[in-house]
Amino acid sequence: MPAKLFAPSALLPKGWVEDVVLEVDDTGTLTAVTPGGSTKDCEVMGGPVVPGMPNLHSHAFQRAMAGLAESRGDPKDSFWSWRQVMYGFVTHMTPRQVEAIAGQLYVEMLKAGYTAVGEFHYLHHDPKGKKYATPAENAHRVMAAADRAGIGMTLLPVFYAHSDFGGKLATAGQRRFLHDAESFGALLQALAPAFSGRNDRRLGVAPHSLRAVTPEGLNAVRTALDSLDATAPIHIHVAEQTAEVEACLAWSGKRPVAWLLENQPLDPRWCLVHATHMTAEETTGLADSGAVAGLCPTTEANLGDGLFPAITYLEEGGRFGLGSDSHISVSPWEELRWLEYGQRLGHMRRNLLVAANRPNVGAGLFLGALDGGAQALGRPIGRLAVGARADFLVIDPETPTLWGKAGMALLDAMVFAGNENPVRDVMVGGRWVVRERRHEKEEAIFADYKAAMGALMAQM
Repeated sequence: MPAKLFAPSALLPKGWVEDVVLEVDDTGTLTAVTPGGSTKDCEVMGGPVVPGMPNLHSHAFQRAMAGLAESRGDPKDSFWSWRQVMYGFVTHMTPRQVEAIAGQLYVEMLKAGYTAVGEFHYLHHDPKGKKYATPAENAHRVMAAADRAGIGMTLLPVFYAHSDFGGKLATAGQRRFLHDAESFGALLQALAPAFSGRNDRRLGVAPHSLRAVTPEGLNAVRTALDSLDATAPIHIHVAEQTAEVEACLAWSGKRPVAWLLENQPLDPRWCLVHATHMTAEETTGLADSGAVAGLCPTTEANLGDGLFPAITYLEEGGRFGLGSDSHISVSPWEELRWLEYGQRLGHMRRNLLVAANRPNVGAGLFLGALDGGAQALGRPIGRLAVGARADFLVIDPETPTLWGKAGMALLDAMVFAGNENPVRDVMVGGRWVVRERRHEKEEAIFADYKAAMGALMAQM
């Protein structure tokens, strides 16, 4: 049903505005945004209103293993040993468990302030690597979880064909992920009808990495997507680890980001996830391309990846968005905080990630992540404007760390002042999914999650 809502203050594209009336049609789209309005005939919201944050990079199933890779079995423990733990964890996971875990995660995302997710989905097959009777079974499961929780989704089915550069054979631990170009094209065709007429969903693709696809495979994936939607998002892991950079140099004579810049038409539909290890030339090239850097600071810290060259990248006008990736944290505020804190630790100075027109660090990072996240997910989100989705957060004015703060200082405090979640209410597509910090289905979804985790942990 159409709705008319009154915000005492709201963060619009032009900045903070008082007394804003938001009108939403029955498709969940904002049809009017009127400053200086009155409360007449409106539902009055109980605090400042900001756009919901897009989460551009998620591996939903990994939420269930958070905390299970924190004992050192190898003196040289690294991303690569973590990956072996992950392979073992997914060995027995069933489609029902995939859906239960994703559902719990998406509830947590919504309560934290994420209103849309880019699901980088590569758990395609059964534990033996065989196709399910419905080849897209697990993809449909994560979409069902998103529907149940009420979060918007850009589904990014992953093309994963090889274990390393040069088309090396995949390992046994990767067998649940694998496709060839033909079967992956068929997967996209089979999924496409699930997105028809759905303005809360978008279909893109994710060639996993330059390790996992050949140049020919990467071109084939892009061609298959273009046959369905030539503007749809393309995401890829790149340059996350120094070992990956070294292997790419040995294979091609080029570093990963440089190889992509020279061999693919990088443009605003692309999202390069991590891009941690870049030269100055790669950093400038990525910024100039208009693509989005998908940054996941808490996961990158957990895995010991390194620090993204954020100062130079933002100075060059680069676009970025946030992802919670492995979900060792599900908080946009913590991701933003650690994006800045990582730079402070590396450079031993403060207040580094600012722009000439955005001197407030927390506010500037929040606004940048909204813009870049919306671009990366390919949906009209991340802003309170006519034609955008009605995805927004009502901030609790009684949060102690926010008391007495307004405007950009309020956003700074949301990022840097403590760990209390400031989000009270969440609307997605014109429908309230969180009211007074409670998700409408959280008890039932948590019960399913507990059952799934009980069964999985019994097999560990």
